[in-house]
Amino acid sequence: MEGRDYVDKPVERQNNHDEENGSPPPGKSSVDWLLSGDSRHELVELADMRRNDDYLPVPGEEKSPDGHFDSGKPSSEPQKLPCETIKLNPLGRGDSIGPYFTDGQRRVDYVLAYDIIKPDAVHHKSSCFADNCITRRILSLRSSPADLQLQEDPEVAAQQQQSSYHHDDKRFCRTEFEEKLLEMGLELEKDEESKIQGIGFLKIHAPWNILCREAEFLKLKMPTKKVYEVKQGNNIVENIRLFIRKVTAPLHPKVDSNRPQSVKPLSHPFSREKQHLFDLSDRDSLFGSKTRSFIVYEVLKRTKCTRTKYREGITSLLGSGVYTAAYPMHDGDIEGVQTETNDRKLLFEEWASYSVFYKYQPISLIKKYFGETVGLYFAWLGVYTQMLIPAAIVGVIVFLYGCVTVDDDIPSMEICDPRNNITMCPMCDRACSYWKLSSACGTARASHLFDNPATVFFSIFMALWAVLFMEHWKRRQMRLNYIWDLTGFEEEEDYFRTDYELRVIQKTLRKEHKNPKNEKVKLTCTDRMPAYLSMFVMMAFMITVTFAIVFGVILYRITIRAMLHVSSYPAARSNIRATVKTTAAIINLIGIIILDEIYAAIARWLTKLEVPKTEKSFEDRLIFKTFILKFVNAFTPIVYLAFFRGRLVGRPGSYLYVIGSYRMEECAHAGCLMELCIQLCITMLGKQLIQNNLFEIGIPKLKKLLRRRKSEMDSEQEQEHNKTLQRYEKDHLLGPFVGLAPEYMEMIIQFGMVTLFVASFPLAPLFALLNNIIEIRLDAKKFVMELRRPVAVRAKDIGIWYNLLRGLSKVAVIVNAFVISFTSDFIPRLVYQYMYSPDGSMHGFVNHTLSYFNTSDFQTGTAPLQPMNLGYRVEICRYKDYREHPGTSSPYEFTKEFWAILAARLAFVIVFQNVVMLMSDFIDWLIPDIPKDISLQIHKEKILMLELFMKEEQDKWCTAGDNHNSEKCTPSPSLKHSPVMTASRRDPYTPTANC
Repeated sequence: MEGRDYVDKPVERQNNHDEENGSPPPGKSSVDWLLSGDSRHELVELADMRRNDDYLPVPGEEKSPDGHFDSGKPSSEPQKLPCETIKLNPLGRGDSIGPYFTDGQRRVDYVLAYDIIKPDAVHHKSSCFADNCITRRILSLRSSPADLQLQEDPEVAAQQQQSSYHHDDKRFCRTEFEEKLLEMGLELEKDEESKIQGIGFLKIHAPWNILCREAEFLKLKMPTKKVYEVKQGNNIVENIRLFIRKVTAPLHPKVDSNRPQSVKPLSHPFSREKQHLFDLSDRDSLFGSKTRSFIVYEVLKRTKCTRTKYREGITSLLGSGVYTAAYPMHDGDIEGVQTETNDRKLLFEEWASYSVFYKYQPISLIKKYFGETVGLYFAWLGVYTQMLIPAAIVGVIVFLYGCVTVDDDIPSMEICDPRNNITMCPMCDRACSYWKLSSACGTARASHLFDNPATVFFSIFMALWAVLFMEHWKRRQMRLNYIWDLTGFEEEEDYFRTDYELRVIQKTLRKEHKNPKNEKVKLTCTDRMPAYLSMFVMMAFMITVTFAIVFGVILYRITIRAMLHVSSYPAARSNIRATVKTTAAIINLIGIIILDEIYAAIARWLTKLEVPKTEKSFEDRLIFKTFILKFVNAFTPIVYLAFFRGRLVGRPGSYLYVIGSYRMEECAHAGCLMELCIQLCITMLGKQLIQNNLFEIGIPKLKKLLRRRKSEMDSEQEQEHNKTLQRYEKDHLLGPFVGLAPEYMEMIIQFGMVTLFVASFPLAPLFALLNNIIEIRLDAKKFVMELRRPVAVRAKDIGIWYNLLRGLSKVAVIVNAFVISFTSDFIPRLVYQYMYSPDGSMHGFVNHTLSYFNTSDFQTGTAPLQPMNLGYRVEICRYKDYREHPGTSSPYEFTKEFWAILAARLAFVIVFQNVVMLMSDFIDWLIPDIPKDISLQIHKEKILMLELFMKEEQDKWCTAGDNHNSEKCTPSPSLKHSPVMTASRRDPYTPTANC
């Protein structure tokens, strides 16, 4: 053991009340139990108590005579007391390359980074890891920072005491935290001579016995030695699956394991008492790097540092700056000819490369490397992208149908026919003049591409598609839960957030000062009421800001249209509609992108004000607020164009004005559906190209460029420098993992774009599909190359995101019903054809939708300035509405056709909504959430597990040395050849009648 910084494995404590499992006393957490003691000299007594530990030995480890587990140490080596083994000397550079300690054997499972301050004349040594560690430890806990620097020059210490007090306080916190980690059984190694200036690293290794202990505590499912055959179904289904797999073989990534897919090990929560049941032949495979880092992270969260004002572990220490970063390391490098094969390199080659965009994702390998949460996200994204393929195909067919039938559309032909000679009323006051309806020919023909009878079919199809997507994902999720052994997984109790604990401590102190009582204190709704009020006010204000920006764009359109009408450039006057629509949509897009970033920060700030109790509660509240703000921000301009523009206008001679003389906008004669389509197209493509892709690619490259310019190294020098860095130093230079919420959020907004207004934009699924094909590889490259490896957090579903998706799919039915009914001309055409058409055709529909206006009825100052530009005096102009003729007894009042069409529109909304909802519920009921084969496999696994434990109990009973019962241990001949036993041998799923 000469030359090592630490002992291989600190021994575990033994509890007096339970000598078999070492569990803490009732009502006391394991951390509190480990760290209990009235005085520091109890460390020696606790070390002696550990000698009575009689945990079951782990295969591959030798047990010393005094009862300790010895990881390769000679049994004759004397055991050291804890204070003699806590020596964190900085390691020398170049001792090891790779994710290992300096001995080259113990793997680094987790890394903590912190700032180090080294004055020129004074070097602060760690007070806790000197030779007289107990004395220095007491000093560090009971003395001031100045008392610990007794060997330094008093004048120098006095000069630096004030400036380094904050850093010393952090250093003492780290010292205590590291001691407690050692007491928990972890092994530590420091590197304060790294090539990243000012950063020190603490490497953490979890020994085998700690892994076993924590795996049992966390109830991690591990594979047992029992392996059984997984039956996929009957012969027909099996043959179909084999055929599909053979056809799609080129699309599968080359990352399959050697174990055949028809064979699966039986898994069970790990237990040290039943270690012989588990497959311990390959320990690295049993506790992989993902599992090891997760176990260490759980220990770091439970370990408490009492010097801080919080009681939590690594999360509070990161928040207070005691540590600057905490992360597990990547497996290795991914570039270079001599790079060894590892999971990270395999993921880069088969997943994070654009050259394999056509292949399926290696979901199992993603889960193995990044954990269940990340694996579920990419599995959901893959299912969503696959389901977009049929939606995109049907959308393209609907669009092509509109292109093919545009020449046969009678209303657009009537609009384009110059022989009709229909003079339309001005689109704005004074600046705009009369215009011919035939000039709107291009807009009318383009609107038919998106407003045709096939649109109704596509809306129904997309509503049912959303239901099928949700059902398909639920079944896929259950299959993954079975494959990943998460069927019996339950969310473990989340830890309290540090902000919540601080508020509780403050409230406790106030109550004790007023009325001291030993009662449990928690934050109530009354305590959070100011935060709730602030949240509601701020959310309302932000939504009002969104409405104000949309209203500003409306004023921009009105103003620009008037300016272009009076422009002296013929080109400007000829493209007024296209110019106004496109520029307004781009302005809306820029506002949406800017506000998205602002809203994300505001939502986090508001959530912190509420002081949620746990991290899960914090995340759910943050996601909900962010979704509300971003949803309103993205869809407010679209909702205005779909349901409000053209309906709050009034009529010629009695227009509606806002802010003085600004007249509200009108829709084109073909309706607002074309403008809605343009807005959706620009918003969707802009967000995907700029916000989702350009930002994700450009920002990391920009940061890398700035870092290179700061270091004054070119690309070749930086590559050579990176080759000399340790693995944990390379990972520290990567970006921190901030969670999956931004990735989910952009996909949820895209899902809304695809489903909510798909009646006006049938090409939305196609654009979403093309974006997601790039998005998957872009996110994969980001996770593999540009981000630190996240902690493998376990989860069995996608959480609150599923509820948001389900809510959007329900709202989409209602929104599309209103779009078809009120935004498009589908209902007016239907009513005219079957009620007012003389021959049952669409001839005369355009004239039927136009009302008459006498130009002498214009309000003063609103008539066109140049009324004679058409070559004749205009006395009657037309406008799109259903109103009485000016010569009737009730001029300009709504006609009976208006009320008939309104009734038909409302009836269509009710019928469409109920029919589609009924069909959706029927599909939901028809398709079970759990696949039948998975349900059978789960049931059979329970039977097999029961058989395994019954057999173990029988073996224990038979080998207990009771000769009188030896005959009962031998099965009778009739039992050996019984149908149950023989069936059990042939089919491992068939349960036996008894032991």
